[in-house]
Amino acid sequence: MASNLLAISSYPSGFGSGVAIRELPLATVFAGNIYWVNSVTGSNQNKGTRDRPFATLDYAIGRCTASNGDVVMIAPGHAESITSATALAFDVAGVTIVGLGYGSNRPTFTFTTANTATIAVSAANVAIMNCIFVGNFLSIATCFTLTTAPEFTVDRCEFRDTSAVLGFLSIITTTVSVNSDGLTFTNNVVQSDATTSPGPAIVIANTLDRLTVVGNLVTHTVASNNVSALIEHGALVVTHAYIAWNHIYSINTDTATGAILVKTTATTGSGMIEHNRVRAQDVAGAILVTANAVQYGMFDNLYTGETTLLSGFVLPAIATDA
Repeated sequence: MASNLLAISSYPSGFGSGVAIRELPLATVFAGNIYWVNSVTGSNQNKGTRDRPFATLDYAIGRCTASNGDVVMIAPGHAESITSATALAFDVAGVTIVGLGYGSNRPTFTFTTANTATIAVSAANVAIMNCIFVGNFLSIATCFTLTTAPEFTVDRCEFRDTSAVLGFLSIITTTVSVNSDGLTFTNNVVQSDATTSPGPAIVIANTLDRLTVVGNLVTHTVASNNVSALIEHGALVVTHAYIAWNHIYSINTDTATGAILVKTTATTGSGMIEHNRVRAQDVAGAILVTANAVQYGMFDNLYTGETTLLSGFVLPAIATDA
């Protein structure tokens, strides 16, 4: 007789990359500790367990052990204000920060009080995912400031401006002469609505290896002509870059010296820019990547600048074998 029971697997080969159920990593696949944060029920006098969580993310990170594989779980509905450049620091290596919840119930960090408010990242192998960041002050320079912070990952987060005048100028900014190799920005949503000259989501101020920017949606509802919406790296050399499947909406009408995807004056480096989709309003000299950026391989990037209902066309133009 055939059994009506569903087959049950013990997964004898394990989970090579870990496993999460409804965003919650299973404790058995992590070598380190798991701490919980909840601003509604928590206290920094607690033990940081699920039943007795900490109140703030910064305190939880401070309890972690560097390179121990520790995880910080942030409860749905958690809310914090970032009021300065020191209010929250990612300064312990190897910590994974996981926000729980969906929609507006995800953990939310609101930047207030000063345009210099930022989250300083100064440790290697830190990751944050599934959180909301809100710019609620005039011309906030950047959400994350990276110093010596290789392998920093931001995944499935959302960045919002509060109004037409309050918001972020950029999301991630690296600093000069430091190691930010392995920077990864994936599956995020950036909603830029402030009129105070919105800039690139990522501003690179140092040479950088292994940049990955994939699957993001960036919307600029305010014109900032000749400014990239996604990445700017000046004359700095970026190697082994992979920039793909990003979707950009911009109302820029002039890209003569700007470019929508990547603005750079560097002519050396390496990487691929492919499968990106851009809607802007430059119907004349539309530029996705500045013309001197010959180091990148460009494949299947589509652009439309028309205000009528037309599909995008390949940009830059398709090459020949000549």
